[in-house]
Amino acid sequence: MDTEVVPMPRIGDDAPAFEAVTTQGKINFPADYKGKWVILFSHPADFTPVCTSEFMTFASMEEEFNALNCQLVGLSVDGLYSHIAWLRTIKEKIEFKGMKNVEVKFPLIEDITMEVSKKYGMIQPGESNTKAVRAVFFIDPIGKIRAIIYYPLSLGRNFEELKRVLIALQTADKFGVATPADWQPGDDVIVPPAGSCGTAKDRVEGKEAGIKCYDWFFCTKPISKDEVFKAIKK
Repeated sequence: MDTEVVPMPRIGDDAPAFEAVTTQGKINFPADYKGKWVILFSHPADFTPVCTSEFMTFASMEEEFNALNCQLVGLSVDGLYSHIAWLRTIKEKIEFKGMKNVEVKFPLIEDITMEVSKKYGMIQPGESNTKAVRAVFFIDPIGKIRAIIYYPLSLGRNFEELKRVLIALQTADKFGVATPADWQPGDDVIVPPAGSCGTAKDRVEGKEAGIKCYDWFFCTKPISKDEVFKAIKK
C-alpha cells in the first residue's frame, strides 16, 4: 500500500493551517495568532524526562517570550487527558535546576491522529514512526515560517538559543540588517551590500557614517542592546 507523502514546510512558506484541541481550549492556527510571533514546537511524549525538563524551562521563560510579542504553542501525539495529567504532575512533583511548582500556561496541542505533526514534518520515520521529533518553528506575525530547527528524541533543546533566534529575526526585520555568527543583542550587525558602485566605494573609504567596511561585501555597524529591545519589545 502506498504511503501518502506530505511535503515538509520550508522557510518562507505560509504556516500550514489547522484547528486543534489544546490544554487551553480550541485554537485555529495560525489565524488566532495574527500580529504575533509564534514558536510552535513538538515533543516526543508526555511523562518523559527530557520533555519534562524542556516544558519546565519554556514555562519558566514564557514571560520573556511574551515580552517579545511571541506566543508559545506545544504539541505531541498524546491525548488531552494525558497532557493535563502530565502538566499537573510537573507542577506538583517535579523540581529541576531550581525550578519547581512550575505551571505550564501556554497551549499544548492534542495530536493523537498525527495530522498536525505530519503537516509540519514532525514525524520522521528514521527516528520514530510513533513520536514527533523535537521540531521548532518560528512563525512571524503574518503567518510565514521564518526559521526551523529539528532535534532528535534524545537531545534537549537550548532555550537561550531559541530566544536568541527570535530576537535576531526581529532585529533583522526592524533594522534591515543581518546578524553575524554568534550574534547577541548589542553586538555589531551586518549591513547588506551597497546597491551601487558609488555607494560601495564610499563605504569602503569610510565616507558613510556609522558603517565600517573591511571590503565591499563585508560591512558592519553598531546597534546597541537598548536600541534592539526598544524596537522589538511590545
